[in-house]
Amino acid sequence: MPSLAPTDYVIIACYLGLSLVLGLMMSRRASKSLDHYFLGGRTVPWYLLGVMGMANWFDLTGTMIITSFLYMLGPRGLFVEFRGGAVLILVFMLAFTGKWHRRSGCMTGAEWGIYRFGDNRVSQALRLVSAAIAVLTSIMVLAYLVRGATLFLGMFFPFPAHYTTLALIIVTTIYTISAGFYGVVITDLIQGVIIIAACVIVSIMAWHHVPDAGHLAAVAQNVTGNPEWTSSLPSWHTPMPEGYEAYSGLLVLAAFYLARQIIGGLGTGAEQRYFGARSDRDCGLQSFQQALMISLRWPLMVSFAVLGIYFVASHYPDPTVVRHAAEIVHAHFPQTTAAYWHDLTGAIINHPERYPADLVAGLQATLGEDWRRLLPLVGVHGTINPEQILPAVLLNVIPTGLKGLIVVAMFAAMMSCKNGLVNSACSFFVKDIYQHFLRPRATNRELLGASYLATLVIVLAGFLIGIATTSINDLWGWISMGLLSGQLAPGLLRLYWWRCNAWGCIGGMILGGVAAIAQRLVAPGMSEPYQFLFAGGLSFFGTITLSLLTAPTDRNVLRNFYRTTRPFGWWKPLRDELPREQRELIARENRTDILTVPFGMLWQVTLFLLPMQLIIKEYSSFRHTLPLFLVGALGMYFFWWRPLNARSKLATPLPPEPDPSPTK
Repeated sequence: MPSLAPTDYVIIACYLGLSLVLGLMMSRRASKSLDHYFLGGRTVPWYLLGVMGMANWFDLTGTMIITSFLYMLGPRGLFVEFRGGAVLILVFMLAFTGKWHRRSGCMTGAEWGIYRFGDNRVSQALRLVSAAIAVLTSIMVLAYLVRGATLFLGMFFPFPAHYTTLALIIVTTIYTISAGFYGVVITDLIQGVIIIAACVIVSIMAWHHVPDAGHLAAVAQNVTGNPEWTSSLPSWHTPMPEGYEAYSGLLVLAAFYLARQIIGGLGTGAEQRYFGARSDRDCGLQSFQQALMISLRWPLMVSFAVLGIYFVASHYPDPTVVRHAAEIVHAHFPQTTAAYWHDLTGAIINHPERYPADLVAGLQATLGEDWRRLLPLVGVHGTINPEQILPAVLLNVIPTGLKGLIVVAMFAAMMSCKNGLVNSACSFFVKDIYQHFLRPRATNRELLGASYLATLVIVLAGFLIGIATTSINDLWGWISMGLLSGQLAPGLLRLYWWRCNAWGCIGGMILGGVAAIAQRLVAPGMSEPYQFLFAGGLSFFGTITLSLLTAPTDRNVLRNFYRTTRPFGWWKPLRDELPREQRELIARENRTDILTVPFGMLWQVTLFLLPMQLIIKEYSSFRHTLPLFLVGALGMYFFWWRPLNARSKLATPLPPEPDPSPTK
């Protein structure tokens, strides 16, 4: 089996060693207090927070999933990832939700609930529920990352993929535990540089590999069966391979995903990099930087897809051999499930002497003498597994030395996302559960010890769930359209509706979370739109119903929240209390914030499309997309960039005033 060269392994070892050293170097600074451990003392400059955000979005598993859709669909794969991978919610964080959450002075989203609803029994219960759900969600996202890592690492190391993944996670967990937020930021900076270098190098390779758009379109049609592979526009019906038929109605699905992102984006911003920002301006600037840097991910992924198409075309000229190879493996191991298919094929590749001679002979006769190189792409359904395209290209197309650098970039993508996720989940447990409810008088040393233990438990839980997952795309679909959708209503309504209270948020969170988990257990095959409607619908029902059936939040608490955060929406009772001049200033800020969103989305989507069109040499599409990009950029300039500094007039919260009238 082809494997990494010694030079590649040296590069990987040096990178992992450097990560550990950095983590140990930052441990002393991180241990000063919880504020330093989880938020870097709120002194981290915006550009480093922007790099951290980019690295968190640039996860390995998501990169593999999106590459698989770009391999199947071409640039139109971007529209499938309106469900989350295109990070359209960044526009909302850039425009207003990031700064709204920063103005609270809180450390976690669960703590933010006290600021919004007051310090009472119900709010304390909400804080506990919020923290518990945040930890659960983090564990499931970590499981998704682990599953992607097993698929990736199983292609490069002659050991069981689960053990290799566990070893890598142990290394990354050590420096996450040691360095906290500081380590995450510093290592993300190094990893960001590596990732950018990989994006540029692979993109140049792919561009040189494509003779012209017409040639690529013909090869892609033979390989994927898609006659419009180079098109950038979604259509009513798109040919999809077995297992992906649910995505054939791409245009309708893209519109649905876009609506989902708008609803979700309106409630975002409760993240460490915004709580830890130094000013409102820094929230916007770091979001803008994240969008610019994450745009490099798309030419990288479409480059892997292009190189994958040419690799499959040259090594699998007869697609029936893929099905025959899968049938041979199934005949010997009929009970193998999709979750363990690639563990089995990896073991056959690495240790053929341990398996029946007729199995090995059959694979060799079907796939040829190079069967050990070709078997990893054979999927459980007897088709090319698109989720394996990225590691297959890395292993078989990228030259030695450069291969090690890009593998390190993929490691960096995985580690950055995993470390930021674990650090955030740990902050919820320690700050909102352990310190607040269990040990309010705990010393700083005890709290840091609890942080270390919580990190280990969260990582272990995510690992065990991840190795039992059948498909990274299936798990990501459920996380984004089921589990996260079940939490949409509380996150949205508490920002825009004054009557939303803590009871409503508790009801919406629990009802939405239970609905998502029940659907996964009882009806795992439910389509993504129905998952969203089921979990999201129950979440909105629970939030609205319980809010109206219980007493509203104390007026002084609401007044403090509105005067500090200054959101738009249904806040008329609080807005009317302000002097006319203040109302006009807030309305002006809200107006430009809202107008930023459509232009920002147009700018971001076209920013992702343009480099992909260049790489596949679809210059006609590029010329049509460029004017749309310029329109989006112009709107961003007038509605976001120009007012950015002028908004400092409202930097200081308005003082709360007593309300002589009874609560309505």
